[in-house]
Amino acid sequence: MILPDFLPAGSPDAYVDIVPEISVIVPVYNAAATIGATIASVLDQTFRRFEIVAVDDGSSDESLAVLLGLAAQDSRIRVISQRNGGVSSARNLGAETAMAPLIAFLDSDDLWARDKLACHVALHRAAPELAASYARIAFIAPDADTLDGARTVSTLTRHAPALADLLGENPVCTASNLVVRRDWFAHIGGFDDRLNFAEDQEFVARLVSRGGKVDGIDSVLTGYRFSPDGLSMDHARMHAGWRVLVDRYIDDAAIRASLEALYSRYLARRVLRSGGSPVEALRFVLRGLRLDARSFMAERQRGLATVLAACAAPLIPAALRRRLFA
Repeated sequence: MILPDFLPAGSPDAYVDIVPEISVIVPVYNAAATIGATIASVLDQTFRRFEIVAVDDGSSDESLAVLLGLAAQDSRIRVISQRNGGVSSARNLGAETAMAPLIAFLDSDDLWARDKLACHVALHRAAPELAASYARIAFIAPDADTLDGARTVSTLTRHAPALADLLGENPVCTASNLVVRRDWFAHIGGFDDRLNFAEDQEFVARLVSRGGKVDGIDSVLTGYRFSPDGLSMDHARMHAGWRVLVDRYIDDAAIRASLEALYSRYLARRVLRSGGSPVEALRFVLRGLRLDARSFMAERQRGLATVLAACAAPLIPAALRRRLFA
């Protein structure tokens, strides 16, 4: 039987017998406030041949109850619960139960554009040799409910991202932006569950280092939410996690300095976007310039803008900084 890709809206029961072409893995930890909107952005996709595997990672809030309520309303949602093991462990558990040949990841506080899955599935159909794909990201406020109005969006590399691209500013940015073939996911062993910082960056770096080809979609398809209490706001630990990651791949001191300069610029920009400490942003800028000023100022407009913004940030109230740099 030939199954339609784009099904008319209607009862979720209409999808019970549909074989999914893509599995969406959603790790959840104490996300009762945001998980409803996140799941809704999947259910609203124009491409309908998907399943959702939501993995509650030992939440202590109402996350599991919210997930079970959502699953009771839509047969495409499956809920798994485990004792707290970290985000990598939760993603791996979800992937183990995935039924589709493609796997997409979505963190419990992020959002997708309605054509996210349609664009990725079309790319993988056209290029079956691809191991994974990513798109562009809109950096959205904690209270945003759509991708509209984002002042800052990510860019793609001009070529398939190489290891150096991924270890520097990392165009993939977040697991919520990633779609990977299930056979490649199994081949490289999934996410490293020893890591809670830079684990998504390490996964894509390992994929590319083992010969997997990654390509980008030039559309803004993921909304990356800056949650004040999220792991992604602990920039010092992100930096420490990045150092663990780069130790695995780069021995040359000069290359390491160049990559760390780029990553320092990336962290400085994250601090500014999130309304974080101006002192922390300036510290990352100075570190990057000290390590390798030429690399930090590569893409001169971005480098200069980061320096100027970090210098001006102490004079600007936090709320205004978020609006200016978001």
